[in-house]
Amino acid sequence: MNISPLDDRYRDEVEELIPFFSEMGLMKYRIQVEVEYLVALGKEKGIPQLPPFSAGRQKDLRLLYQSFSARDFQSIKKIEEETHHDVKAVEYFLRRKLNRLDMEEYEEWVHFALTSEDVNNLAYALMWQEAITEVYLPILSGLIGELKHFAESYRDTPILALTHGQPATPTSLGKEYAVYVQRLARQLRQMKGHKLQGKLSGATGTWGAHVASFPEIDWINFSKKFISSFGMEPNLVTTQIEANDALAESYQILSRINTVLLDLCRDVWLYMSRGIFNQRQHSGEVGSSTMPHKVNPIQFENAEGNLGLANVYLSHLANALPVSRLQRDLSGSTIIRNQGVPLAHALLACKNIRKGLKRLFINEQNLRRELNEHWEVLAEAVQTVLRKTGDKKAYERLKEMIRKERVTQSDMHAMLEQLNLPETEKQMLLALSPETYIGLASKIVGEG
Repeated sequence: MNISPLDDRYRDEVEELIPFFSEMGLMKYRIQVEVEYLVALGKEKGIPQLPPFSAGRQKDLRLLYQSFSARDFQSIKKIEEETHHDVKAVEYFLRRKLNRLDMEEYEEWVHFALTSEDVNNLAYALMWQEAITEVYLPILSGLIGELKHFAESYRDTPILALTHGQPATPTSLGKEYAVYVQRLARQLRQMKGHKLQGKLSGATGTWGAHVASFPEIDWINFSKKFISSFGMEPNLVTTQIEANDALAESYQILSRINTVLLDLCRDVWLYMSRGIFNQRQHSGEVGSSTMPHKVNPIQFENAEGNLGLANVYLSHLANALPVSRLQRDLSGSTIIRNQGVPLAHALLACKNIRKGLKRLFINEQNLRRELNEHWEVLAEAVQTVLRKTGDKKAYERLKEMIRKERVTQSDMHAMLEQLNLPETEKQMLLALSPETYIGLASKIVGEG
């Protein structure tokens, strides 16, 4: 039995994250860091006791994480039952593997001069970095591409805008979706350009054991090169732990993406409730257990819920991980194990939004009916032209004329005929309608 719906109801939708964030995935990343550190030590000329590994041996060593199996994972967990320390269990596992590879003479160089956090900070950063790059960003980029196509397809489709829930200056459906394209694209650029940090500097960030063993080696430069090899920025001034500021920044970027998508979901929901959008029906689908006519916007509602859950987790991760008592405490170790949970919720939300968008189609009849029921929205244009022609009471005059229960085309034209306007301006306003009063909305779509 499972506790979380991510591991049960929604497992098929998020299973591509399992290799990154499962306990087995964490062990694999720890082994990767340990193996690459061992190889890097072998390349360091200042350690004559550890000659460079041959290409063949490097390949064998790297296969320990590249071909990491469920059986290997169980072996580590068995060792952990004795050590009660997961990183030490990884070390002992690697020692045994070296023995079987006829490399037992190198056992003492596994985890040499390191503290557990040297391994963990790089392992957690690697899993987050690769899951974002390989799984999440392709889904998000696809969603942005679909929204962009939607915006371009409906760039000239007028809709009634609502500000404060009340009829306002018309816009175009495409322009409104271009807003989301622009907002998401900006956050996508930030996510792609963001670099995580890593540390490799021993028990309290001083390289104490490293220097005591090999004082002539430039351990700062060694660490710079090692951390950079993982695509990360070296953090050289730390306590026992890497401060997690860069990781928190990445969580916050994801949180902002989620917030934009949550805004999108709510807008789509409201457009559907107004009848601007309808949904294509699927055979056999049930919208309500008692109301046969219903087709619910379930994909957008599901996404909204998952986005909210993701941001609760991300907020706590971003606020808690950069805080540690003095040189280190273990509160962050408990929290960071859960970083895959919000990413899974975010991924699930993106997938549901993409499914939901494929079901939408425009109800042209409702869209135009709604526009034509609100000719009062042209009052903005009328009073602005009046001000242009020198009328000092333009706003007040229009307010008195236009504030009534319903303004029709006839009402608007009758009012225009009463106004003291140059004929060219009057004819321009008479030719205007809620459907054509969308300013530069069509052009704006291409500006993002």
